[in-house]
Amino acid sequence: MSTADIAADRITLRGLRVFGYHGVLDAERQDGQEFIVDAVLWLDTTAAAATDDLELTANYAALADRLAAIVAGPPVQLIETLAQRLAEAATAAEPRARQVEITVHKPHAPVGHRFDDVSVTIRRRPGDQTPADQTPGDRAPADRAPGDQPADRAG
Repeated sequence: MSTADIAADRITLRGLRVFGYHGVLDAERQDGQEFIVDAVLWLDTTAAAATDDLELTANYAALADRLAAIVAGPPVQLIETLAQRLAEAATAAEPRARQVEITVHKPHAPVGHRFDDVSVTIRRRPGDQTPADQTPGDRAPADRAPGDQPADRAG
């Protein structure tokens, strides 16, 4: 196992609240709702800690600005798509990050029942191939795991 494979330090931005217009239903795209984003960056903070230099670590204020702009920006249907876009932005903005984890919470999703939260969490490494980069034969349908039957769900 190389040093790059060893778990690095983590910087966590939790509870970033941004109004957006994401969802499958017309009402979601017209009226919008609050989304909550959590971001975790794995990186080595040793040099930043030793020198007290912001340039040697992740700037979480700049990261929050970038993530908020994406959530408030052009709408997508699925929070999975939103999470992927956020992960791509985080890895591009923070080249020291070895891995990012993004959780998108949609606490006001139109589920039709009382619930606390709906969320999607993804982990990505810089350079990970996105589904758009794959050919259809390379991936399973987004709504199901391999071998499962299609699911009836709202984004």
